[in-house]
Amino acid sequence: MTGGRDSTCRIWDIRTKNEVRVLGGHTNTVASIGVQATNPQVITGSHDATVRLWDIVAGKSSTTLTNHKKSVRNVTIHPSEFTFASASADNVKVWKFPKGEFMRNMSGHNAIINTTCINQDNVLVTGADNGTMKFWDWKTGYNFYSHNTVAQPGSLASENGIFASSFDMTGSRLITCEADKTIKMYKEDENATEESHPVNFKPPKKRSRY
Repeated sequence: MTGGRDSTCRIWDIRTKNEVRVLGGHTNTVASIGVQATNPQVITGSHDATVRLWDIVAGKSSTTLTNHKKSVRNVTIHPSEFTFASASADNVKVWKFPKGEFMRNMSGHNAIINTTCINQDNVLVTGADNGTMKFWDWKTGYNFYSHNTVAQPGSLASENGIFASSFDMTGSRLITCEADKTIKMYKEDENATEESHPVNFKPPKKRSRY
């Protein structure tokens, strides 16, 4: 499946290279696609500030989520829960399948979020245009760690944007693709303790719907 500036998500047969179906309905670039085995099998995020859940048999969207106010750059599906997240410049929103029921906001990035990924330990990572990465607790929406990436020598200081990210199969290493033409790998700090890296977490008092 591919998404493009023609505002569509196209489904292809990789054996015959033929186009199987065109999912149309967005009014701007389709920036991200999420796929899962259960229905809805396809979700898309677009620069038209909407997220769509698709019925690929009927070839039309079953639900359109309009809570975001700015372009949706990325969507990511939880590896074990029936939930997913969508990222924009305003915040990250968490939703529940199959109808896209709103669950919570993750706010405070203050940048255009290009990429998100989540591992089996319920750690969500968001990467932004300004080189910031934030690590969130999926269950509560708490931002427990922030990191600023540094552009490699010879690059402009502004070339520290993070374009893509993914956890490896173990979920303990994070891989990022960045604007300075580098791929960076991060791993957990094996020596970290509650004393050396205190969390001091307090649950949020209110959860905003928008």
